[in-house]
Amino acid sequence: MEPSVFKPKLFTTLKNYSFKQLRADCLAGLIVGIVALPLAIAFAIASGVTPDRGLITAVIAGFLISALGGSRVQIGGPTGAFVVIVYSIVQKFGVDGLIMATFLGGLIMLLMGCMRLGVVIKFIPYPLTVGFTSGIALIIFSSQIKDFLGLAMPVNPAEFLEKWRTIFEHLHTANLYALGLSIGTIMLILVWQKYIKAIPGAVIALVLGTAVTHLFHLPVETIQTQFGSIPQHIPHPRMPVFHVEQIKLLMPAALTIALLGSIESLLSAVVADGMIGGRHRSNTELIAQGCANVASSLFGGMPATGAIARTATNVHNGGRTPVAGIVHAFTVLISMVILGKWLVYIPMAVLAAILVLVAYRMSEWKSFVMILRSPKSDVAILATTFLLTVLIDLTVAIQVGVVLSALLFMNRLANVANISVITKEFTDEEDRDDPLAISRRQIPDGVEVYEINGPFFFGIVSTFIQTMSEIDSRTRVRILRMRHVLSIDAAALNALRQAFLLSQKNNIHLVLSGIHAQPLMAIQKDGLYDEIGEDNICHNIDASLQRAAELLSQPGA
Repeated sequence: MEPSVFKPKLFTTLKNYSFKQLRADCLAGLIVGIVALPLAIAFAIASGVTPDRGLITAVIAGFLISALGGSRVQIGGPTGAFVVIVYSIVQKFGVDGLIMATFLGGLIMLLMGCMRLGVVIKFIPYPLTVGFTSGIALIIFSSQIKDFLGLAMPVNPAEFLEKWRTIFEHLHTANLYALGLSIGTIMLILVWQKYIKAIPGAVIALVLGTAVTHLFHLPVETIQTQFGSIPQHIPHPRMPVFHVEQIKLLMPAALTIALLGSIESLLSAVVADGMIGGRHRSNTELIAQGCANVASSLFGGMPATGAIARTATNVHNGGRTPVAGIVHAFTVLISMVILGKWLVYIPMAVLAAILVLVAYRMSEWKSFVMILRSPKSDVAILATTFLLTVLIDLTVAIQVGVVLSALLFMNRLANVANISVITKEFTDEEDRDDPLAISRRQIPDGVEVYEINGPFFFGIVSTFIQTMSEIDSRTRVRILRMRHVLSIDAAALNALRQAFLLSQKNNIHLVLSGIHAQPLMAIQKDGLYDEIGEDNICHNIDASLQRAAELLSQPGA
């Protein structure tokens, strides 16, 4: 594997590492580890798995994402982005299905990094990202209402509309103690973060909420009453048991994990770059994310990716190298080993309140409203992705959103690209300062000049063929200007050959003008270069008009 594809930032940053930076990284890692502890538990519970799986993910994946990653300050672990897809997989295929999907998703991310697709992921449209992120936030919020209000619901349905119908039917069973803890948690976090930033408000709320519940014996649900004890150790790795039929069923979910994890991690890395003035290595980051997810599945964990909020916490507390992320992972591990027996007393209402705040912060409602004022195509992508995420499934939402985005993008390209016939009367404001403008040149009788503006691809092939089919009986030479065509695809090459054959059939010479490197190489490989003839492929319009004059002067022209 080439160094440019996989070059972890850890090895780069340790070259000139100082004791002062080590101290700053250790402090930042300790603080982030404390922040990650309740979030790992909360995300696991919201995803429909036991709390220890979230802790395992924070330790194993968090360590590898920092040790192998392409960002100096990225913090990895379970995130809210995966809650919806993980919950869906667990409901359909159980925990074993989740482990297999996480393993496959990790392999896909690993492959994407090796194939240098880190840059490609960045081209995912913004409305698509906001759409599924806002949808995920709404689903997370909805999933926490039961514990936030302390409702006595026998089941918490997975479907969005059915969930809210069940919630309204059981509102009369609300537990005032749970509601008080939830509201108190939110108020404490909001007030605390306003005045004291050194210690995260969520940690203080967790400690106080647990202490109050335990000391006053409040009749509320806790981790212990719902899940029993939390293991105080990391289990031995175990290879998932693969079944061909199950792999086929899980592949769409695995692709969603890979795509969602890639987008989230690279987005987090970009945000971190802006905070520290650095530059991450996207392909290395994808490879690290892939390794982390594979390893997480081997230890019974869940999907992981870069966490924007924890990464920002790391930066704000002085973390500047991957050492901080490694310390964060060990902090979670030590907390799990030492505090495991106490973590079971955490009230579910407190965790629900923390996740409600997480959902609000990741909802991106300001961006959502802003996009609603954008062009209709962007609104269509946003609304489709959001509604599919909430009402159907995140996997379907991402698949449809990506396809819709691609179709709309190609439509925009087709609208920008055009084929026009240029006559001697052609005038344009832009051409007045263009030394190669056709309006400055004399076009001989019997010569037609066409110009393609924009990429020559399958989206405009039908327009091109239709334009070329309009034959004037007086025409003897057709000049096709391609000075604004920077790329050409197979469909366009085929259309160009059809235009050439049609010209031959009608006794018309075809001349190409101002062709760029990529289209030129493409027609050479295709064999069309030799068919058209080297003399009929000219550098600019002047050479093309000169060639047209030569062709017109030939006998029989």
